[in-house]
Amino acid sequence: MWFDSHCHIHLCETAAPSQIIEAAAAIDVTTMVTVGTDVASSRTSVDIASDARVFAAVGVHPNSADGWDDEASEAVSELLLSPRVVAVGETGLDFFRDHVAPDVQRCAFVDHIRLTKHHDKALIIHTRDSVDAALDVLDEEGPPERYVFHCWSGSRTQLARALRQGAYVSFAGNVSFKSAENLREAAAEVPDDRLLVETDSPYLTPVPHRGKPNEPARIAQVGEALATARGVDAQALARQTAATARRFFGLD
Repeated sequence: MWFDSHCHIHLCETAAPSQIIEAAAAIDVTTMVTVGTDVASSRTSVDIASDARVFAAVGVHPNSADGWDDEASEAVSELLLSPRVVAVGETGLDFFRDHVAPDVQRCAFVDHIRLTKHHDKALIIHTRDSVDAALDVLDEEGPPERYVFHCWSGSRTQLARALRQGAYVSFAGNVSFKSAENLREAAAEVPDDRLLVETDSPYLTPVPHRGKPNEPARIAQVGEALATARGVDAQALARQTAATARRFFGLD
């Protein structure tokens, strides 16, 4: 039923990757996309995706963008040749943590966009305090055919701009937080055919499991919060978001 469109299985420390995958499958998580954050974890993600229920995304996170160079680009480009790799990322901009200079992040982001187009993959975008800047880069560079703002955190005005531009939008466990009424309002505005759901595990554990490590098996709680925000049945949302994710990642 469920498709976890963004998780980091290599970072889930509660069990071995195979056990994490089995636990998710036991609650009808049919497909997961495990996402790299640097070259090493991208390689690990491809290895984990040898399981038929898992696909991989490869790239360098903006907080690691100071490690992006020709060698890293070549390594990611080579990984994109694997049939188990369905997306580039996560990439983007992070002006909250500010570990890497904005201009360095922008250069890496542009390179990831170009790799996405060259390899005809989906693009996974990370933003934190940077949605407008990321949208500006996409406007300047020209967005790829398929791209998603994962773990949406922007305003409703920014959401409207992203949707006009053609983006998909994904929501994570923070949509279930008591303080996240703004996210639930935004979630209600995303069209069915642009909506994805994710755990972003091991981060952002949904209610009622906050304080514990997150994992793909908790996608149902994220989905239930999202369904409530949209006023729909959770199982119907599971089917709809799974179909959208399969189309987005080119799995149909």
